[in-house]
Amino acid sequence: MKFQRILLVSTLFLAACTSVGRDYEAPVLELPTKFASAPQLTLNGDVEARWWERLDDSVLASLVERALAGNLDLKSAFARLERARALRGVAASDRLPTVDARASYEHREESETTPFGQFIPRTDIHSLGIDAGWEPDLWGRVRRSIEAADGELAASENDVRAVAVALAAEVARAYVEHGSSQRRLEIAKANVALQQRTYELVKTRVEAGLVGPRDAAQASASLEGTRARLPALEANARIAANRLAVLLGLAPGELDRELTAARNLPRIPESLVVGLPADLLRRRPDIVAAERRYAAEVARIGVAEAELYPRLVLSGTVGIASNGPEELFDGDSGVFGIGPSLRWNLFDRNRARGRAEAQAQSAEIARNAWEQAVLHALEETENALVSFEREQERRGSLEVAAGHARRAVELAQTQYREGLTDFQAVVDSQRIVAGLEDDLAASDAAIATHLIALYKALGGGFETLEDVRVASTAR
Repeated sequence: MKFQRILLVSTLFLAACTSVGRDYEAPVLELPTKFASAPQLTLNGDVEARWWERLDDSVLASLVERALAGNLDLKSAFARLERARALRGVAASDRLPTVDARASYEHREESETTPFGQFIPRTDIHSLGIDAGWEPDLWGRVRRSIEAADGELAASENDVRAVAVALAAEVARAYVEHGSSQRRLEIAKANVALQQRTYELVKTRVEAGLVGPRDAAQASASLEGTRARLPALEANARIAANRLAVLLGLAPGELDRELTAARNLPRIPESLVVGLPADLLRRRPDIVAAERRYAAEVARIGVAEAELYPRLVLSGTVGIASNGPEELFDGDSGVFGIGPSLRWNLFDRNRARGRAEAQAQSAEIARNAWEQAVLHALEETENALVSFEREQERRGSLEVAAGHARRAVELAQTQYREGLTDFQAVVDSQRIVAGLEDDLAASDAAIATHLIALYKALGGGFETLEDVRVASTAR
């Protein structure tokens, strides 16, 4: 008996120092020292938190704050976080003993033709007691389970940040789309009014016999071609407004009155802080979440491998039992028992090994997912940088071209009135200037959209989960 106790204590001591599986090592990926696109913007430092406030648009800032308070995807992300926190508590509870209270009554009648029934044909048993059990963490199975739960909890925290970052960017993008459509609609309407006046002028000249009817037909065709742009732009504005309403947790149409006057685009900051590629590893919440899930999958390897080893349960019971309730609390009614039990799956080890190997592959999949998230973040950032820079160059050229086109319209109209050119020159010049003005407005929106995409790619907006929590409860 003494030897058995020594063996049991030794086993528990050795198991306490042992954890199956492998200890987690953070993955490493060699990254470039700077972004290949727009290196002049690559400065050390952190992307601005609450970057939408730098765009100098109070309507946009208000929309983002209201979206953080009302968006249903963000609320679901918080709910998933609380679920992960609860599951972590479940995993941690495996370290503690289980204690169950019980109370029972049993009436039993035996067959009197059996030996037992001849002596005790009827029994009544009343019992009260407490049963306890504890499984020592042999081989670190519970420790690995808690590590996995910690990884999932941290991943869920960063999932909340990722949803918030994406939400702020989506609200800003939809707001820019709405403002751009409204602005382009105004430009198109102004061109329609201009071409309407030109058409009226041509009609007067046709009626006076100064020009042929072909000029009137050309003027009408140009007018209607420009007018045909209006429905699509109105639809784009409506779609963007509906999208904004849903992002804020509202029904489509509830923001229409508020957005009616929102025709200006956000102001582009004069300077940007981009940082270094390595900063993405800590700043992008999707990357951090992927790394934490990899850690969780590595921990689960130990959980799976623990099934290859014996599991020891220490159990005990204490209580009282008697034939009748009046004797239940007598001194002789006590019941007590204690003893260990050992379970070792000796004949199904191939299945346990298969599960452990499958879990090792799950960890490898999670490792690849993390690396893919890093590469995707680099791609997003590079694309946003080059698009932002090149669109600014394009806008400069469009602005110069639009200035020349407006001058060409004035000259063509003057020459037409003086009979020095035909009306086709006027139509062509008006069509060019209308297209360039629309391209210029679209380019302004594209610059803002690429800037928003850059902030999102850099993971800007929320440094911590608490930042999201405060923002979501601010209103």
